[in-house]
Amino acid sequence: MNHPLTGRAGRPAPSVRAAAACPIGAVAKASSAVFVTAAVLLAPMPAAAQPDYPSKPVRLIVPSSPGGGTDTTARILAPRLGEVLGQPVVVENRPGASLIIGMDVVARAAPDGYTLLIGNSTMTIIPSTHAKLRIDPVRDFAAIGQVVELPQILVGHPSFPARNVKELVAIARQKPGQVDYAAGSYGGSGHMAMELFLHMASIRLSYVPYKSGNAGLADTLSGHVPLMMGSVLSALPHVKQGRLRAFGVTTPVRSSAAPEIPTLAEGGVPGYQALQWFGLFAPAGTPPDVVKKVFTATTNAVQHAPTRQQLVTSGAEPQLSASPEAFGAMVKAEVVKWAGVVRSAGMKKE
Repeated sequence: MNHPLTGRAGRPAPSVRAAAACPIGAVAKASSAVFVTAAVLLAPMPAAAQPDYPSKPVRLIVPSSPGGGTDTTARILAPRLGEVLGQPVVVENRPGASLIIGMDVVARAAPDGYTLLIGNSTMTIIPSTHAKLRIDPVRDFAAIGQVVELPQILVGHPSFPARNVKELVAIARQKPGQVDYAAGSYGGSGHMAMELFLHMASIRLSYVPYKSGNAGLADTLSGHVPLMMGSVLSALPHVKQGRLRAFGVTTPVRSSAAPEIPTLAEGGVPGYQALQWFGLFAPAGTPPDVVKKVFTATTNAVQHAPTRQQLVTSGAEPQLSASPEAFGAMVKAEVVKWAGVVRSAGMKKE
């Protein structure tokens, strides 16, 4: 006769006999224990457990064109950052759409620390100036730390008749809206710094947008556009060569790289200031230990004397965050601040 549990004739096997004799509840508990143990063994290690990071080269995405301020800072920082991390840091430009293309690359990358972003203050402006923006600078990124702070600089072609801020303002008042100025894309840091200047000086100029600050700089150098608000990192070398005239920097104090250039506040617009910052970000969800490691390495790189001197010579002012959390809080505050400026200027989302 076939046994009902084994389907075979005779007595059940010992294991079957044991199961048959064991209460149903005990079998359920044993099964659960087996499944729990299996699940623990098969589950991946927590994302934070990456003691070997980095074990391969790290990409540093620059969301703007080569030669601009963000690119210059990244290329000064990358060699020392790679030395400290023990792996090469490869700078990769992904320009376009007011940083959005490069930001999107990083936001969509695996949150493992191998794709980083060097962003700037424009990141915190575009939520207020760009309609249907999919990327959020707070939600979609893990803030690592600020690297530098630097002024923008208002420059003009030598053929423009004004020699200083007061003369520029006088010409603008004589010809309201008839004098052009170049700046990077709509809502970018250069554009916003200039809008703030125009508002505080009570004048009107005509904004000529460019896909990048470098493109606007090229047209200003050639004389196609008489004025530009741009990065001190890219414009200052041309000022020193006499190819551009500097009207003033946007910081409340003069730049240590060019102390002979007055601030715009000194030049005739009291109280004016518009700082630009650059900092590192990782995709949201990057393990905290990886964020901390990159933050520590970044701090080391900026404090490294040769790297620091290169940054200062370029026109940047090294300015480190106290922690990733402090940098994240600053980014949130900047989003709120620029939203208020956009409302006050009556700018519309594009």
